[in-house]
Amino acid sequence: MGRIRRYLVGVALGTAVLAAAFVPLPVLVDAVSGSPAGDAELSLPLSYVVTAPVSNLLDALTQLSMDRAVSLLIVWVVVLVLMGVVRPGSRTRRIVRALVGAAVPFALAVAAVLLPRPVARLVTRDSDVNVLDFHSHTAASHDGRHGWTPERVAAWHAAQGFDAAYITDHNVPFDGSNDAAIPLLPGVEWSVYRQHIVAVGGLPLTDLAPYSRDTPGLLGMFAALHARGGIAIASLPEYWRNHWEDLDQFVAAGLDGFEIVNCAPKALEFPSADRQAVIALAARHDLLVDGVSDNHGWGTITCVWNLAREGSHGFRDNQVVARPLALAQGDLPAWDAAYTQPWLMLRALSWPERVSWLTWIALITIWRGTPRRKGQPRGLGILARSVGPRRSEV
Repeated sequence: MGRIRRYLVGVALGTAVLAAAFVPLPVLVDAVSGSPAGDAELSLPLSYVVTAPVSNLLDALTQLSMDRAVSLLIVWVVVLVLMGVVRPGSRTRRIVRALVGAAVPFALAVAAVLLPRPVARLVTRDSDVNVLDFHSHTAASHDGRHGWTPERVAAWHAAQGFDAAYITDHNVPFDGSNDAAIPLLPGVEWSVYRQHIVAVGGLPLTDLAPYSRDTPGLLGMFAALHARGGIAIASLPEYWRNHWEDLDQFVAAGLDGFEIVNCAPKALEFPSADRQAVIALAARHDLLVDGVSDNHGWGTITCVWNLAREGSHGFRDNQVVARPLALAQGDLPAWDAAYTQPWLMLRALSWPERVSWLTWIALITIWRGTPRRKGQPRGLGILARSVGPRRSEV
């Protein structure tokens, strides 16, 4: 039975990796049409492929919506604690195993948010577009990571294939800079009446009070931004949660566009049916739709890129390219995240990643399954065996 248990986990996991290959997800999709992104692909560095099981797992945790993240954390803490308690051993050993099991999901969550690691880079074959992020933050935002400087923001974006990024700190205008790894463009995220408005370009407002009292006051912001040379984009999740019935008024008042994908955990709860409704509204009025990292320094990857045509901001002038794992979050119930997120992760693997998974599974299974003589120290199978006699035989 011990031998069977050693091989069972490896065989089951390897079978899941292979089974997922028969129902694959596209690596990237067009967030508007839902079809695979034909003009863009992800380039994986060798270090990412070699460490694919760890890299993929941390990436999948980063792309959880808030409600699904909480559910996954609770379920796996309970499962690992129970596994530690029911396995045979002394009372002390079972308590230690339970405590370690409880700590593992939290450790992985912290690693997903803070641990530097290899990242995939977007590559596009269309030389007429710029890869942009319309919404990102530095430490100047009240919820930005300490030490998250514009230089670090630029390096974070450059590593993932962005050509430029707008810095849109909360109520702190950014003037733009060309001194970092990529150009950082001027912007700000205004906090007004039950809504965040991302303003890119133009001069900053001087007084937010008129736009912070009620919805009619908020609507006046769009004309004020236009008068200063900027454009206004409604941010997720606020317009979805707080102003869903007011979107026609937003358009009539002069809003320039909507975020349809936002990588923040609360914004990933946006369901696809509502996304399609906003896309249809934007298409009727030739408004910009974009996807944004909304990165505050927490998390190593983005879930979305924009392939933008320079100097225009109509509906067809920007292609939103997203990871399907992130787009799926709003349509899945929270309670099943503990197993659906890993399954979606496996379905989204490329073949180099899949081969890496199978290689690591085979190596670890062989290591665990190699029998050892009683009293022999743990080690890598045959290499751990002593070539000399055991001490009891001397």
